[in-house]
Amino acid sequence: MNTKHTINVKGEIIDLSSPKVMGIINVTPDSFFTQSRKASLAEVLKTSENMLKEGATFLDIGGYSSRPDAENISEEDEIDRIIQPIEAIRKEFPNAIISVDTFRSKVAKKAVEFGADMVNDISGGNLDEDMLTMVAELGVPYVAMHMKGNPQTMKDLTKYDDLLTDLMKYFSSILNRCNQLGIKDVLIDPGFGFAKTAEQSFEIMKKLDHLHYLDRPLLVGVSRKSMIYRTLNLTAEEALNGTTVLNTVALLKGAAILRVHDVKEAYEAVELLNHLN
Repeated sequence: MNTKHTINVKGEIIDLSSPKVMGIINVTPDSFFTQSRKASLAEVLKTSENMLKEGATFLDIGGYSSRPDAENISEEDEIDRIIQPIEAIRKEFPNAIISVDTFRSKVAKKAVEFGADMVNDISGGNLDEDMLTMVAELGVPYVAMHMKGNPQTMKDLTKYDDLLTDLMKYFSSILNRCNQLGIKDVLIDPGFGFAKTAEQSFEIMKKLDHLHYLDRPLLVGVSRKSMIYRTLNLTAEEALNGTTVLNTVALLKGAAILRVHDVKEAYEAVELLNHLN
């Protein structure tokens, strides 16, 4: 399958035939990986600077923790958390590509107004009926992730008739809606750990290359997740090596973007694998 290898970010064509790295910046007090939480604007800017120097192409800013049982904050609170960081990053690093991690259309709109370049939606438009229409109006690239339920309920929604088939049907439906709305640049994220057990997440990783039949770039986010640290009887803080292992597997299976807390290590994996091609 000839998977699309470029996306258009405000007129700039980003070539994904060589995989890229997306750095995670959480402006939340309760993200599962403690060290990813950035409490001040100075921390956000320093982290952004380091990630860009280490090889990040994208910076993903999130103001709503999507870990299981996370607090369900209001749209207003989410907007308040992300706008100043996005505005500051845009001013300080004008060439950075900023992604906003949100499933709410109003948050996405505000974020793009203040400098975000793309929308990363954990719900694939299923938690806000206006999201896909908004993305179409904004004219920005869109990451659609697979999940069931919401962060408060997803851990109890892990039953599937056939996991891979269900994912393919889910994404096919979203891609059809995006096509009807004229959203041209769509990436897909299988949603490791979202409404999935560790075993199911490993099944997806094993069959990740099957998702190329959808003909869209794959974004993979396994960074320091429980599928790694619980399997190895570690903590999230100890899961960097395991993250690099699974990132490498994902790259070998055709991942276009690695979404990570640790940019340097992910970038090095990309660079080394590029030398095998």
